[in-house]
Amino acid sequence: MVPMPPITAPATLPETARRTSAPAWLVMVLVCAGQFLVVLDVSVVNVALPAMRTGLGLSELGLQWIVNAYVITFAGFMLLGGRAADLFGRKRIFVLGLALFTIASLGGGLAQQPWQLIAARTVQGVGAAVLSPATLTILTTSFPTGPARTRAIGTWTAVGAGGGAVGGLVGGVLTESLSWRWVLLINVPVGALVLAGAVLWLTESRQDTGRRLDVPGALLVTGGLALVAYGIVQTETDGWASASALLPLAAGLVVIAAFLAVEARAKAPLMPLGLFRLRSVSSANAAMVLAGAAMFSMWYFLSLYVQNVLGYRPLQAGLSFIPHSLSIVLGSKIAPRLMNRLGAKTLAITGAVISAAGMAWQGTMDVHGSYLGTILGPGILMALGAGLTATPIASIATSGADPADQGLVSGLINTSRQMGGALGLSVLSTVAASRTEANNSPQAMADGYGLAFQVGSLILLVSLVLMIVALPRRRADAAHG
Repeated sequence: MVPMPPITAPATLPETARRTSAPAWLVMVLVCAGQFLVVLDVSVVNVALPAMRTGLGLSELGLQWIVNAYVITFAGFMLLGGRAADLFGRKRIFVLGLALFTIASLGGGLAQQPWQLIAARTVQGVGAAVLSPATLTILTTSFPTGPARTRAIGTWTAVGAGGGAVGGLVGGVLTESLSWRWVLLINVPVGALVLAGAVLWLTESRQDTGRRLDVPGALLVTGGLALVAYGIVQTETDGWASASALLPLAAGLVVIAAFLAVEARAKAPLMPLGLFRLRSVSSANAAMVLAGAAMFSMWYFLSLYVQNVLGYRPLQAGLSFIPHSLSIVLGSKIAPRLMNRLGAKTLAITGAVISAAGMAWQGTMDVHGSYLGTILGPGILMALGAGLTATPIASIATSGADPADQGLVSGLINTSRQMGGALGLSVLSTVAASRTEANNSPQAMADGYGLAFQVGSLILLVSLVLMIVALPRRRADAAHG
């Protein structure tokens, strides 16, 4: 799905911060530009994937790592990035993250081998995880509490949503008019310009706190997730009983267990496990992992289907996704109003039902599909349902937490969504490849992509059952469940 910007509560803890001397509009432009780049880069490569595969000789299963390398490191280091901004200074971390992101974009655009592109996307994800949390905290410390801050956060959210929504179109335009390399290289001049502005005009601020960074926790959760995803991918070529699949899967589970052990003993854990004793936090994060696993892969498989099977050019593919993008933005915008009428739990369930129906419909795709009959209708349902689901789940997750933990819980729900998406892409790509086998004919590819959507709809149904059974219905339930 089109990635939405992180849902994060404004900083409320006491802090020492000097108000920036730059005009408010300039601060807004700089931080929103940084957030736009981060969110754009989750989706902009999707339309360029077939061109990347041809240009670098990527395998069908290896292609997913162009997406997953970014998403896994983004998810694994996001909470660490937010804490680093508070401890070491928001401007300093913003500049560091943007510089890392920009340099990695240059490396990816110039890559000559698949491993070079995957490595660049990995570093990009780290840069994004460092940069993204700093963008919002800079806003919350640069604008006073009240209408001004509310407008600033609203603008930041809209810009982030816009970055995800236009990713397919931007990717199509750049791939067709220049080359696939420019979906990465375009970040270099934009990043350099924003970097110069940040150095010149942003003013430093940080929290007064003695808390430390949980670097081991971030490294362990990222490494464990990557190993599990790699093991899942290996099952398609070598089978579930093969050492090449079992060893990384087992290693990944061991690393994740080590992460949980570290978090249980850390003085300042990246993920305080005690929060999961709250029914609202544990159930909402579990539902978000499953929903993200199903919904995140939608754009990946649609991009491959319309280009590899229906023969769309990259620009045509990008244009074809505009209704999908508008649908997810619409769902996200109307979700808060519908929550007031229906309740958060009912709306989350409704959104999941709509999206699951769209996925099941999309799973009927074949080699003779058309835009109106195969792409438009199910795509709108999938995207609208995704937009309606994310906000109420995030609202439920934060409803039972203490005010001081609101920002942390918001970060957890975003991390769950990204991690679920990364694992879901690995599983569904393996499912699609099992139908394709060694036959890369359009019919085989259509069958494989359709099967991925069918399995995705089943994953959403599991998430739906979990929502019905486990999500608290009212805020009071969340607080005491």
